[in-house]
Amino acid sequence: MLDPKVFKAYDVRGLYPQELDEEGARAIARAYVEQLEPARIAVGRDMRTMSPSMAAAVIEGAAEAGCAVVDIGMVGTEMTYFAVDHLGLDGGIMVTASHNPKEYTGMKIVRRGALPVGGDSGLFDVRDRALAGTGPVKARGAVADQDVYPAFVDRVLSFVDLPSIRPLRVVLDAANGMAGAMLPPILERLQLDTVRCFFEPDGTFPNHEPNPLLPENREFIVRKTLDEGADLGVAYDGDADRCFFVDDTGEFVPGDFVTALFAESILDKEPGGKVIYDVRASWAVPETIERAGGVPLLNRVGHAFFKERMRRDGAVFGGEVSAHYYFRDFSQADSGTVPFLLMVELLSKRGQKLSELLRPYRERYFLTGELNTPVKDVAVKLQELKERFGQEGTVSHLDGISVDADDWHMNVRPSNTEPLLRLNLEARSEELMERKRDEVLDVIRG
Repeated sequence: MLDPKVFKAYDVRGLYPQELDEEGARAIARAYVEQLEPARIAVGRDMRTMSPSMAAAVIEGAAEAGCAVVDIGMVGTEMTYFAVDHLGLDGGIMVTASHNPKEYTGMKIVRRGALPVGGDSGLFDVRDRALAGTGPVKARGAVADQDVYPAFVDRVLSFVDLPSIRPLRVVLDAANGMAGAMLPPILERLQLDTVRCFFEPDGTFPNHEPNPLLPENREFIVRKTLDEGADLGVAYDGDADRCFFVDDTGEFVPGDFVTALFAESILDKEPGGKVIYDVRASWAVPETIERAGGVPLLNRVGHAFFKERMRRDGAVFGGEVSAHYYFRDFSQADSGTVPFLLMVELLSKRGQKLSELLRPYRERYFLTGELNTPVKDVAVKLQELKERFGQEGTVSHLDGISVDADDWHMNVRPSNTEPLLRLNLEARSEELMERKRDEVLDVIRG
């Protein structure tokens, strides 16, 4: 089964088996090889119940099309990116549905250098070819297994000064996802006092869904961090390419504040570096980057756009509000392990609680967070917003519509997958933030 709608802007994702099954996975892998002509690729998979058979189908499809396959087994998504770069391969396919519920399967597909294959970089061509039917079976490509864990662990640990990391108390919620497999060999090399929760990889997600962006999935990590009197709480999504932080007071840390903290510490090591941030981000990000002597670069949302910009402008780091963090020295790719390591290094070196490090941001920048509203006609609503608020500040159409005024700013952008508008708004005072938020929502929902 292969429903065309499983092909999204950045990846492949759908319900198993009614939208995507092994037959569809095999067709996608063959079409990918025929379209992009890689000679050797890596194939990894997550812990979902259908992932072993889906990965076997991907390997079979790629090999049938004449491509050599390196099977790296059950890994976090970032380990597939790492394998492609580390082993000098022409591409890779990670079988995962990321943070989606247990009923979903999918793939994240990359080419040489771990560059993503997205809607405007070949994925829709792969879709059309897979749906049309693939070409004749070629001389079968060789399939070999390879363990990339040891080299991966060495690479991510190279981002921090290990002796500087103190025995902080850290609660880790792996959500029965890939962090439970990926973190233990890293933690063996650290002197942390860890409380490990839901580390058994289990694609039925018996404890909670692996999506920490939803507040109900954060309830556990918040409560546990407080109960344990921990310095830090860390929650992972399903394929462990994103981690989310809770401070010592149990308060969730927005991705833009994390980006600002990391930018400051990275620029300390890389003076004058370029740092990319997205259109939804708090003013905390560019203002911190400039204060630290770096160059802030505004970018549209989405990992494909970030990775391309990282390369084009030679950026050292990039951070998205959605907790995707990109590193020049990690194939310009996003990682969920490097941010965890940077955070414990930062807390160790500063000798302050995370809540103390965040206080200047929380006292100065007032954020709505992302507010989603279903709308009938996206284009009409965006035009209404421009007419109503455009005269209050500078208008940009880099990604949806952004309005920048002196003491508040907002971005409203359409969802890539459904008829939704996503509002992110910030002001210099809580009262103004709440007032402008309500005014904008009145237009969106009116």
